[in-house]
Amino acid sequence: MKTGKPIIGLAGGIGSGKSTVAAMMRKLGAAVINADEIGHEMLDQPDVIAEVQRWWGSSVVSPDDRANREAIRLIVSRDPQARTRLEGLLHPRIDRRSRELLARHQADPEVRAVVWDAPLLYEAGLDRYCDRVVFVETDEASRVERVARQRGWSPEDLRTLENSQKPLDFKRKKADYVINNSDNDDLSRQVEDVFSRILSGG
Repeated sequence: MKTGKPIIGLAGGIGSGKSTVAAMMRKLGAAVINADEIGHEMLDQPDVIAEVQRWWGSSVVSPDDRANREAIRLIVSRDPQARTRLEGLLHPRIDRRSRELLARHQADPEVRAVVWDAPLLYEAGLDRYCDRVVFVETDEASRVERVARQRGWSPEDLRTLENSQKPLDFKRKKADYVINNSDNDDLSRQVEDVFSRILSGG
């Protein structure tokens, strides 16, 4: 292990259930760093909003002067250069904030492990901080249904965004463990097993 407490990165497709796995690990004593939430926090910083507005115009700013995430998502999902530009702006900020939280959790005696719930774990280079990476596997049909219900996305929205990320096969092969999220009861058992193995140094 790189630190006294294991740092567990979660990887998987959009809508695979990474946050569900993170919540289960939290119940087992882990602290969770949610990179999506940090990204939203960073995106709403005034200097970031000013920069993306300069790049892409007023449509990316909501009437309440916060970032219009849906408008930004559409832009970066269709334009790889725009995505790279946004990542270059946000990733250093997300990295810095994540490391602050990591240090805080590492110092907390109540925390047994730290879980990094990051949609772009590999793309943002956050895997370099992790002792173990867990890939959450879910079939595409389930993921399509989930993002349609939770986010209002079409199947094409999902595919377009995933095509701009590293392939799922790459993430799966790089992971130390694979958890299959097809049955909730079995998912709980798998999470408990993997968490226990990681805590014991596996």
